Amino acid sequence: MLNISDNKTRLQPLDRYTTIKNLSNRPHYKILNKIIIGTSILGIIALFLPWTQNISGSGSVTTLKPNQRPQSIQSVISGRIEKWFVQEGDFVKKGDTILFISEIKEDYMDPNLVANTKSQVEAKKNSLESYDDKVQTLSSQIQSIENEKKLKLEQARNKVKQSLLKIKSDSIDLVAARTQLKIANTQYNRSVQLNKEGLKPLTDVEEKRLKLQDVDAKIITQENKYLTSKNEYINAKVEINRISAEYAEKAAKAKSDQFTTLSNKFDTEAQVSKLENQYTNYSLRNGMYYIRAVQDGYINRALQAGLGETIKEGTPIVTIMPSHYDIAVETFINPIDLPLIKKGEKIRIWFDGWPTIVFSGWPDMSYGTFGGKVVAIENFISPNGKYRILVAPDPDETKWPKQLSIGSGAQTIALLDTVPIWFEIWRTLNGFPPNYYKSGEKETKEKK
Repeated sequence: MLNISDNKTRLQPLDRYTTIKNLSNRPHYKILNKIIIGTSILGIIALFLPWTQNISGSGSVTTLKPNQRPQSIQSVISGRIEKWFVQEGDFVKKGDTILFISEIKEDYMDPNLVANTKSQVEAKKNSLESYDDKVQTLSSQIQSIENEKKLKLEQARNKVKQSLLKIKSDSIDLVAARTQLKIANTQYNRSVQLNKEGLKPLTDVEEKRLKLQDVDAKIITQENKYLTSKNEYINAKVEINRISAEYAEKAAKAKSDQFTTLSNKFDTEAQVSKLENQYTNYSLRNGMYYIRAVQDGYINRALQAGLGETIKEGTPIVTIMPSHYDIAVETFINPIDLPLIKKGEKIRIWFDGWPTIVFSGWPDMSYGTFGGKVVAIENFISPNGKYRILVAPDPDETKWPKQLSIGSGAQTIALLDTVPIWFEIWRTLNGFPPNYYKSGEKETKEKK
C-alpha cells in the first residue's frame, strides 16, 4: 500500500480485544511451552552422551582364498563341441569329464598322428645310432692311419740310416780303390823302369799294366756305387716326405668324413628332439579333447550351448563353484578412513537377509551382528574410488550363518574412539576423520 495520501492510518493496539486477552490464558499453550523447554533440555543433555566413532562400509560375501572363488573352466585348444556330460547344478569331482570336443584344425585331424610321429621318432633314433657307429668306425680308421703312418715313417727312417751307412761304406771302398790305383800305378811305373834296365821281363810289365786297368775300372764301378748310395739316401728322405703327405691326406679325409658325420648326427639329434616334442604335444593334445573339472564343486552355468558349436582356445565354457571354501567379506571404505584400519582390527558385520537393529554409535545396543577380523588391505584404490578390505570370521565371536551364499550383500562397521555426540556432529559437519584409537592405549588409561 503506497503512503501517498495525507490521511494517516493509525494502528490500534490488540490488547483492547477480549479474544486476544484470552489467548494467553489457555492451559494447552503452557503445556506446549513446557514440552518444548523439556525437549530442548534433553537435546542439550544428549549432546554430551558418549558416542563410539566408527568406519562403515558396504561390500559382499566372498571367499578367503582366490582358488575357492567361482571360476570359469576354459578350453586350452580350439575345437567343436561333440558331447556334454553334465548339466547346470550338477556336482562334479576333480577330474570328472564335463565336455568332449573334436579337432577342427587340419594339422591335427589325422587319427594316427601320434602313432606316425612315434614311428618317425624311432626312425630318427635308429639313424642317430648309425651315425654313432660311423663316427666310431672313422675314429678307428683315423687311429689305424696314424699307426700305419708311424710304422711307414719308421721304416723310411731306417732306410735313410741304411743309405747313410751304405754311402759311408761305398766312400771307404772308393778311397781304398783309389789307394789301390796309386799302388798299381806305382808298381807299373817301377816295372817299366826295371824292364828298361833289363831287370824285369816284359811279361811282368804287361801284368802290371793289366792290374792297373783293373784297378782303374774298379774305381769307376766304386764311384758309380757311391753315387747310387747317395741317390738312395735322397730317395729315402723324399720317401719320408711322401709318406707324411700321403697319410696326412688320408687322415684329413677321414677326419673330414668324421666331422661331416658328426654334423649329420647333431642335425639328427635336433630333429629327434623336435619330433619328440611334437610327439609329446600331440599326446597331450589328445588328452585335451576332454574338458575336465579342476576341483570339486557345482556347475553354476554353461557359457557355451549346443552341439557342433566351435570354440576357440581360451574360451570360457562353464563356471564352477568350489564345494569347500573359507567364507569372508570384502568391503570398501573411503580413502580418508584407510589410515585408521590395520590388519587384525575387529569388525562388526551384518548380512542381507538377517534382520538387525544397528546403532552404529552404541554397539552395546546392537544385536544380530557378527564379528570379523581384517586379514588383508588393498594398497591400490578400486574403480569405485574406495579401498578394498578383506574380513575373515573372528574365531572368538559367534560363527557366521551357514546359509550365507557367495555374492550376498554385507555391511561392516569398524569401532574406534568414544567421543561426545556434539563432537561427532561437529566432526562430521567439518569433514574431519575420526580419532585414531589404539586398544592398548585405552586399556592403559582404564588401568590408571
